[in-house]
Amino acid sequence: MDFAAPRADNWSQSAAAIEVEGLTKRFKSVVAVDNLSFSLPRGSVTGLLGGNGAGKSTTIGMIMGLILPTCGKLRVLGADMPRNRYDVLARMNFESPYVDMPHRLSVRQNLEIFGRLYGVVELPARIEALAKSLGLEDVLDRPSGQLSAGQKTRVALAKALVNEPEVLLLDEPTASLDPDTADWVRTHIENYRRARQATILLASHNMREVERLCERVIMLRQGRIVGDGSPQELLARFARTNLEEVFLDLARGRRWS
Repeated sequence: MDFAAPRADNWSQSAAAIEVEGLTKRFKSVVAVDNLSFSLPRGSVTGLLGGNGAGKSTTIGMIMGLILPTCGKLRVLGADMPRNRYDVLARMNFESPYVDMPHRLSVRQNLEIFGRLYGVVELPARIEALAKSLGLEDVLDRPSGQLSAGQKTRVALAKALVNEPEVLLLDEPTASLDPDTADWVRTHIENYRRARQATILLASHNMREVERLCERVIMLRQGRIVGDGSPQELLARFARTNLEEVFLDLARGRRWS
């Protein structure tokens, strides 16, 4: 697939996939995201953690170019977001089990629609390959509304991978799944990241999932970064034995400075 080359300027010539500088979003009197700055290297896996209302979804929405920042700078694959988002949207994708596909359309029809939106070439072959790798061959022609929770999650993942994205944004990708299916999804995400050298930003409340998948964790509280480092660094810094304990400390302000 051919894509427009990213537009270069003097702000950043780095190899980062996602660059955020002073990113802020206000909704009237509410500050949802407050002066965030971070850079994610290409091929990295980063967890974005925080309690409800911490600013995770708003941050992801701005990275996708769906929410206009109040101020700050944001680049994805070298493109200024959201102004030049159409330069790179075909190289990104998003997955969340909370976003339903049209129930009356079959799995195949849904994947065809999203594949066309992303400009996927040889789309039928791509759908067949995804169905085989994700175990969806038996449900391709079944209405999406008749799928189990596990099947819906695998279809959502197929939709997220249909364009072989370089940047993949995941919001609770294994929510409501049984341990076996959740482990299967995580393994597929890991394999895809290694094969494609994709950059992944993962929002999750499952701390074991984050410890397994992420080499870096950014923790938010009230729209601000209150923790940033590898899982091991955060455990050592806060003298805790697991990320859930660190999460609770930061979310409740016990060790927040």
